[in-house]
Amino acid sequence: MLSYPVHTFESAPAQSRPVLQQLQQAFGLIPNVAGTMAASPVLINAFIGLFERVHASSLTEPQIQTVLLTNAVTNASEWPVAFHTALALKEGVHPADVDAIRQGVLPMDVELAALSALARALIDKRGRLAESDERRFIEAGFDAAQILEVIAVVAASAITNYTSSVTRPPLETQFEAFVWHAQTEIR
Repeated sequence: MLSYPVHTFESAPAQSRPVLQQLQQAFGLIPNVAGTMAASPVLINAFIGLFERVHASSLTEPQIQTVLLTNAVTNASEWPVAFHTALALKEGVHPADVDAIRQGVLPMDVELAALSALARALIDKRGRLAESDERRFIEAGFDAAQILEVIAVVAASAITNYTSSVTRPPLETQFEAFVWHAQTEIR
């Protein structure tokens, strides 16, 4: 099995350093998964561009964190589940809704449930949504353009989820309370 270093600002390739600095400013730390991404300036720069646009969308931060947490659980990606649990709670997502998502069920909040269901459907169905998937989302108060925004969030989180699953970065101390383990064996 390969070993992937968790780069710091000092050890990262020069082309990755501006992104690490940006993430340090945004989160107060360089997330370990970003430290592993930094080995590839192509990957980390693609990620930050999408990350910025996702967080400038019409979706609120609690809604974005709901999608990101749902994606991490659906992709059975442990580091992102812990990270996005912490961020969802920080952004005000009700702890019961966070726990529901972590257990693979829909949150009680109607809007968050619609977002979570759509995100899971996009991943499980590889983007081939049924008309009923779209209709449920619209009936929860969203519009068609926001379906496309959720696709952008799913794409951004795929970068983090896949990188985490491949590189297995250590979990930062501040996220250890939110550790999560996949319930199924990956084949």
